[in-house]
Amino acid sequence: MMNALRTTILLAGMTALFMGVGYMIGGTGGMAIAFLFALGTNAFAYWNSDKMVLSMQGAKEIDPRSAPDLYQMTRRLADNAGLPMPKLYLIETDQPNAFATGRSPERAVVAVSSGLVKYLDSREVAAVIAHELAHIKNRDTLTMTVTATLAGAISMLAQFGLFFGGARDNNNPLGFVGVIAMVILAPIAAMLVQMAVSRTREYEADKDGAEICGDPMALATALEKISSLSKRVVNQAAERAPAMAHMYISNPLSGARMDNLFSTHPNVENRIAALTQMASSVRGGGGGQTPRQRVNPIEANVRPGQSWRTPGTRPRPDDGKPSGPWG
Repeated sequence: MMNALRTTILLAGMTALFMGVGYMIGGTGGMAIAFLFALGTNAFAYWNSDKMVLSMQGAKEIDPRSAPDLYQMTRRLADNAGLPMPKLYLIETDQPNAFATGRSPERAVVAVSSGLVKYLDSREVAAVIAHELAHIKNRDTLTMTVTATLAGAISMLAQFGLFFGGARDNNNPLGFVGVIAMVILAPIAAMLVQMAVSRTREYEADKDGAEICGDPMALATALEKISSLSKRVVNQAAERAPAMAHMYISNPLSGARMDNLFSTHPNVENRIAALTQMASSVRGGGGGQTPRQRVNPIEANVRPGQSWRTPGTRPRPDDGKPSGPWG
């Protein structure tokens, strides 16, 4: 309910902002055009923003044949979370990362990078996917995806204003003032992302994801590896569309990794500390919540550091055995 209300407020605010900018650029006529443009943008953001995000990130769908381990792992975790099986997509980048999108759990998508399955072991990959499933379960994905689309649209509108807002005439009542207003719209777009998508949702998804996979420390070590490798490996798709950075489990952009007003993610050390405390509470039998359906790592035949097949590679000789580290 809260995410639906937040999305509605976002769409209404977008419409008002577009109309105001339209007036600054072209008076009442510009405001009317901006209103129609806002309606079209809102409709597109609600129905197609997930497809646009996947396209801009160069994500390609994978299936049980191309990635049996990853697919079966995700299915087990989705069952554990009480969710339908999401579609799986692969992003070709060496930077380990992942995000979820889709306007509802029935239309959800989990996208993982090739670097994630290359550099993390199976327990850690499972924990990352569980984190993304938690976003889906909490219905964060609609707000996250719509916010990314609207922030990108506002940035585009700012550029449009800079191009057409310089001349003072009857259709441009504010002249140069309108141009200055356009200049500050891009920072406003970034701030809109921060206000609309609270960083507290990452702490909540960490907690719920740890409960889904039953392994808080696997998520903690995954976040540590992702944060370290992200500083050295550039995610070109994310750099081209920075408005979408908040969708990833860890900030894919260079810089802005501190817990401050302009950061899209909480400090990684703070998240790891919270997960470590959660793991201690579970082991100690007090204080923390018990995972909903903990997976026994011994029965699952998962060992720390265990490697597994990257999607698209040849099957291993033992692929006749049950697929995936969870089955």
